Amino acid sequence: MAVEQIPVASRAANIEYAIRDVVVPATILEAQGHEIIKLNIGDPIAYPGLPTPQHMVEAYAKALRDGINGYSPSYGLPELRTAIAEDESNKGWKASADDVYVCHGVTEALQIIFAATLSEGDVVLAPGPHYPPYMAYPQGYGAKTIEYRLDKDDGWKIDFDDIESKMNQSVRLLVIINPNNPCGNVATVDEVDRLLSIASKWPNCMVVADEIYDGLDFTGHQVSVASRSHDVPVFSLNGVSKVYYAPGWRIGYMAIHDPQGRMNLVRDGIERMLRSRLCASTPAQFGYLAGLVSDRTWMDTYKQKVIDQRDLCIERIAAIDGLEVQAPGGAFYMFVKLTDDKWAQDDKKFVLDLLHQEHVLVVHGSGFSPQLGKGHFRIVYLPNKEILNEAFDRIERFLQNNR
Repeated sequence: MAVEQIPVASRAANIEYAIRDVVVPATILEAQGHEIIKLNIGDPIAYPGLPTPQHMVEAYAKALRDGINGYSPSYGLPELRTAIAEDESNKGWKASADDVYVCHGVTEALQIIFAATLSEGDVVLAPGPHYPPYMAYPQGYGAKTIEYRLDKDDGWKIDFDDIESKMNQSVRLLVIINPNNPCGNVATVDEVDRLLSIASKWPNCMVVADEIYDGLDFTGHQVSVASRSHDVPVFSLNGVSKVYYAPGWRIGYMAIHDPQGRMNLVRDGIERMLRSRLCASTPAQFGYLAGLVSDRTWMDTYKQKVIDQRDLCIERIAAIDGLEVQAPGGAFYMFVKLTDDKWAQDDKKFVLDLLHQEHVLVVHGSGFSPQLGKGHFRIVYLPNKEILNEAFDRIERFLQNNR
């Protein structure tokens, strides 16, 4: 006799997170004794050679040893907020500690921004392909996400005509991810200025600038969106996860740039929500603080390692029949095109069959956008060269065996 199930709220049942959803079948294979090459999650700590810097770990540990484990202020440690404001100011806009709010990573910052700004019928205009939470979360507040196109044939550049055609008074948030996840494109100053010019035509539109990968720009073009805005409100998002190589600490922030003083009500709502959820991890905030105020020359070595691995991937992909890629200008992802018709029409099947036949785990492009990501897959090029070469050997063999 079937047991009648208690219903689940649609806001939870409809959420998909492709990056981790593909882990479920991989876990089953691991339980059967198979070793999986995982190129799916952008976690620097999952791969050798890119450890969290020791001075940051020590600061975190010292806070633990000193018993600094209690609740901290809801908006973040004052000294950390000050350090973040100084760092943002160095990017070209005048930020104060009061503009900075420390969160449980950028993901929580997004949830709070959506909760404080979106109502029934509102729209978030986000790039496609995109990081999945930009599609998943707004629906929980009665809003919806509409994608604007990134040009897959031109380095995944922003299609501004597409943005213009989709802007209206319902668009409350216009999102730019720079450098982009999953495509790795980096917007230039001119592109940022054009995006802000479009947003400026709509008084209730705010820009969300996800800049968590800003320290992994290989082009020299990356620029703080807030530094370019003279009238449009901007949420600058960043944190410790990617550039400081400490994703498990779950410390990120939003910094509010409000050049015309129009966000007082929104800020009040954000502060109320932050107080209601208490605070971010106190000792982890001390670890991030150490990263911000200490010498950062160590980043050069890490960045060069990532670039070398990127170049290897570009070289290997160019030599494999059935794959193409637009060289990424930042972050540590590649969005690889499947040129065989069989897989171009079903990238998720490609990912699952590759996993089961060759034990390589990547993420289907349609998981980042059902239409604009279709026919692609995302890889993370953080593993060392030996692992990447083995992964591409297996991918090439898989394509040959299934052609």
